[in-house]
Amino acid sequence: MKTSTVLIKNAKIVNEGKIVEGDILIEGEYIKEVADSISAKSSNVKVIDAEGNFVLPGAIDDQVHFREPGLTHKANIETESKAAIAGGITSFIEMPNTVPQTTTIEKLEEKFAIAAETSHANYSFMFGGTNDNLEEILKVDEKNVAALKLFLGSSTGNMLVDDPKTLEKIFSSTNLLIAVHCEDEETIKANMAKYTEKYGDDIPIKFHPEIRSEEACYLSSSKAIELAKKTGARLHIFHLSTAKETELFTNKIPLKEKKITAEVCIHHLWFSDEDYDAKGTLIKWNPAVKSDKDREGLWKALLDGRIDVIATDHAPHTLEEKKNVYTKAPSGGPLVQHALVAMIEAYHKGKISLEKIVEKMAHNPAILFQIEKRGYIREGYFADLVIVDVNSPWSVKKENILYKCGWSPFEGTTFKSRITHTFVNGSLVYNNFKFTNGKAAKRLTFDR
Repeated sequence: MKTSTVLIKNAKIVNEGKIVEGDILIEGEYIKEVADSISAKSSNVKVIDAEGNFVLPGAIDDQVHFREPGLTHKANIETESKAAIAGGITSFIEMPNTVPQTTTIEKLEEKFAIAAETSHANYSFMFGGTNDNLEEILKVDEKNVAALKLFLGSSTGNMLVDDPKTLEKIFSSTNLLIAVHCEDEETIKANMAKYTEKYGDDIPIKFHPEIRSEEACYLSSSKAIELAKKTGARLHIFHLSTAKETELFTNKIPLKEKKITAEVCIHHLWFSDEDYDAKGTLIKWNPAVKSDKDREGLWKALLDGRIDVIATDHAPHTLEEKKNVYTKAPSGGPLVQHALVAMIEAYHKGKISLEKIVEKMAHNPAILFQIEKRGYIREGYFADLVIVDVNSPWSVKKENILYKCGWSPFEGTTFKSRITHTFVNGSLVYNNFKFTNGKAAKRLTFDR
């Protein structure tokens, strides 16, 4: 359903550290008015009664792998952005390790063209850095691209940047935000050799966090931070997985002033190494899900402001691929459909407030990437909105999973909350568990 004017009544609006009861008027793509009470001024206004449910700004996921082009047997921009919308994520930033890799301006623009045709959520892409594409990096227009992505540890679709001189040159030469995957390659190789010698290819999955260890993560993260401080680069470290790494970050200055920021992903907040017995390679991620102590350390840093953003690192593979033996099972899993409700589950358990969830999943990504007119419920901003019923339990089953890969690490989990409505740029694109026909997505723009 698309209408030019929509009035959301009787909402509990979660925004900018507060929850207030009120109404939201949407005109076209934008939020026209937010007030205690708004009356429909004509019969052309479509009224939606939120019935006392919560209205949140749509989540902005700063790290997804939608697998297009080249890996579309796993996922594509259309299927995964649709799953994101059902999960309350209205904007995403996608990673460059597709086939071919997004390491030239030409390949970047090809991805934008695909998204313009098929995406259900607002979109941008990161440009990929390699050991030999500095010239291309310097052509990137920072007003049109979310960030530069560097893999400092090899992961799926290897784009490892391991030449120290190249790294320093990149850090010194670009004004782009540099987002990094930090795991020390030499440490991982040495650990892998030890376990392969003992077990061959069929290494028990419980050793994954010992192979991709705390040491590997900390060593790489600390080196990246050291380089950023030396060069003055704007650095964002993806998917922290250890308590030790959180010590590298500060909460003493406002996010807008931070030059070095951090992210944590849903799976590192939800799972621990105690889950490997039940979940096996379905929860094999890089960096690895680690100990309960690490998980608690991540939660602490998230809540005290050392970790700035919650993301998914949504990275689907087929079930057939994931069920291979350890050395052949790829790392990554699908998360966009279930990320927001998983965080709201933590709210139900008293671990985090709804205001803090909104801060970490909507406000802060908008600040960190300088995204224009998104991430808040403000007059004049794009109407990317999500209505959440926090008292409507449902269970994750094969038949309600929307990912192209058809599985979820949350299968069998019952969530207390549901996303009932999702608006993208003022259009109601998801309504009571059904998709409406139109696509309303736009390319993200940046205020830089």
